[in-house]
Amino acid sequence: MTDPDQDLLGPCGPVDRPTRDAVDAAVVRVLGEGVELGDGQRDAVLGALVDDCLAVLPPAAGKTAVYAVTGLVLGGPTVVVSPTLSLHRDQVAHLVDAGLRAEVLNSTLAKGRHGEVLRAFADGELDVLVTSPEQLARPDVLDELATGEPSLLAIDEVHCVCDWGPDFRPDYLTLAVARRRLGRPRVLGLTATASVPARQEILELLGVPEACVVVRDPDRPHIHLAAHLVHEEGTKWERVVREVTELEGTGIVYVTTRGHTTEVRDRLREAGIGAEAYHGGMKNGERARVQDAFMAGEVPVVVATSAFGMGIDKPDVRWVVHGDTPTSIDAYHQEIGRAGRDGAPATAVLFHRPQDLARPKLFASGRDAGAQALTTVLTAISANPEGVAQGELADAAGLSKAALARGVPGLVALGAVRQLPGRRLAPGDALADGDVDEIAREAAALVTRRREREQSKVELVRRYAEATGCRRRTLLEALGECRDEPCGYCDMCDAGRAGDPGDRTGLHESPGQEGDPVPGEAVRHDAWGRGTVTTVAEDSVVVLFDGGGYRTLSLPLVREKHLLQPA
Repeated sequence: MTDPDQDLLGPCGPVDRPTRDAVDAAVVRVLGEGVELGDGQRDAVLGALVDDCLAVLPPAAGKTAVYAVTGLVLGGPTVVVSPTLSLHRDQVAHLVDAGLRAEVLNSTLAKGRHGEVLRAFADGELDVLVTSPEQLARPDVLDELATGEPSLLAIDEVHCVCDWGPDFRPDYLTLAVARRRLGRPRVLGLTATASVPARQEILELLGVPEACVVVRDPDRPHIHLAAHLVHEEGTKWERVVREVTELEGTGIVYVTTRGHTTEVRDRLREAGIGAEAYHGGMKNGERARVQDAFMAGEVPVVVATSAFGMGIDKPDVRWVVHGDTPTSIDAYHQEIGRAGRDGAPATAVLFHRPQDLARPKLFASGRDAGAQALTTVLTAISANPEGVAQGELADAAGLSKAALARGVPGLVALGAVRQLPGRRLAPGDALADGDVDEIAREAAALVTRRREREQSKVELVRRYAEATGCRRRTLLEALGECRDEPCGYCDMCDAGRAGDPGDRTGLHESPGQEGDPVPGEAVRHDAWGRGTVTTVAEDSVVVLFDGGGYRTLSLPLVREKHLLQPA
């Protein structure tokens, strides 16, 4: 018989009975009598009560309850970082309904009200403060919040930390610095999608590389998956328009450039479909108008970049079409997850033009800023405490403006540089206290790893788009979930081409017992060192090596030459 007082082994370590009782009491306070946390929610809470934690939970998994309960049990105030103003309002409303003292701190507040909220937090009058990464990039805000001694820093949509695309929010990179200034509260990252390499990158950039990771099944089995190969740009848009005209209900067309949003919108309008464009370069009022009209059902189709995403929780979106190949599997999974949130059947269609994958490669191409050049940049910034224009630094360091732009995020993430309005750079705390040469070397290494990851992500997207077997199995394995059986609900399964996943028994220490590698398995290669298996197909295996990015290996050669060993 189990001892009721025995410690429970949670996802990050043992949890004692008093802590479990405190969790139960907090759940009652947040959710009400008779309501329980879901399996993923509870594991995320138990994990965050033991250690820093990254929780990858499905959409609508109740992430607000996770950080609310965790914060109550930890016993101090919680700071929640959330990316959109609409999410801020919704989250605070849920928290207040649960009886917690919660406030918003963002750019919509009047100046006087902004100060009142900060003082209330510092004086212990709030349980939860919901804010933006831009607020936590301000030293004056951090100083005030640190006075309140927060016990939990919860980061919603934490995948934004490693999304350095064209609509990137650079202040997400300052969160590791913000945590240090807040007194190193416990970190709880929450997202619906994070592949194995993305999880590693998120934790590295948050400064908690050894954090516990809780992952729940990312499958969305009610979404039918399909991809179409096209070779000509004009033909692609014709196919996209034809596909949209044949689909029923509300939907989203995702493209990768702002110019494509208006081009496809115009083509759809010519075909008689009411469509609007949406991208990060639009004025706030226009973006809000389009989003509100879509959410109200007044606009059936939005053609958008990835900027149209977080906060789009419309249950009856019936389809998502990608007119451009996305830049990562994580982005693709996030975006198709906007469809079918009511649980009814939905459709995700990708139009894949191989040439499109040259764009993210070009985005990551060119010479990186090396340690010597970054030392020159840091020396110039340290001599200008009020800030210096970023454009003035490139020539002095012998860099192109693009190379410097790629190097700045590494400096920001390390806390050596602060970004000011008008593309100006000022010294950060780490620059005042640290060795310039060492910071430059760390930043250069960070940027190099980033380049390798970005280039490698392209190959995972290509693998999904050009899948030779069950498309859902390929997608889920890219996200770190091993699947043996075909899904029966994708274009490859429809065509009877589900494929054979092979002998998924994994590698073994004992000679003669080797099976095929399993997605998520830790392996070692003589030349490339340690890595993690990402996907396995009939004739190839993709491995993400810690020091060498993704590598695609011939599965027959892996079997014959024993190229991979258990790590």
